[in-house]
Amino acid sequence: MAYYWFKAFHIVGVVVWFAGLFYLVRLFIYHVEAEAEPEPARTILKNQYELMEKRLYRIITTPGMVVTVAMAIGLLWLMPEYLHQGWMHAKLGVVALLLGYHHYCARLMKKLHKGECQWSSGQLRALNEAPTLLLVVAVMLVIFKNNLPTSATTWLIAGLVVVMAATIQLYARKRRLDREKQQGEVPAADAQALQNS
Repeated sequence: MAYYWFKAFHIVGVVVWFAGLFYLVRLFIYHVEAEAEPEPARTILKNQYELMEKRLYRIITTPGMVVTVAMAIGLLWLMPEYLHQGWMHAKLGVVALLLGYHHYCARLMKKLHKGECQWSSGQLRALNEAPTLLLVVAVMLVIFKNNLPTSATTWLIAGLVVVMAATIQLYARKRRLDREKQQGEVPAADAQALQNS
């Protein structure tokens, strides 16, 4: 019975942790983009994003990570034979990358709050895709274990995931370019209106 409790709360922890990781870097993107806003909007937005980032990291993301890891330790304690299987070694490697990503996000957050972050919103958008890819790999390892399929269907699904990620990036770029174009046209229209008056 303990196995099911550990497993249930491990899944809950994963959902909470990833929800936090997905949204945290999205807030970083908005935080960086707030630099382009005129005052007082820039200061108001940056202060709000700092508060949201801190709360998300401390109240949701980090507790989700702790629950995930603690329940995983409980599962491995109950099922130590998993530690002798290749898929578990790969999954633990993915978890190590996720833990590194989690702590790197804390470092980025501190730099943003100090005004020292050199990442552009485009670079942060690319960084935001990392946990998605790691989640897909971890889920595939857990579901298929040592029998990871390599058929055409597998490659088709992997291709669709890559296309979906590329589409999201292209759409974000289009929105950014449209916004820049619109901002560029508004001052020109204002200047024309001033000349006509």
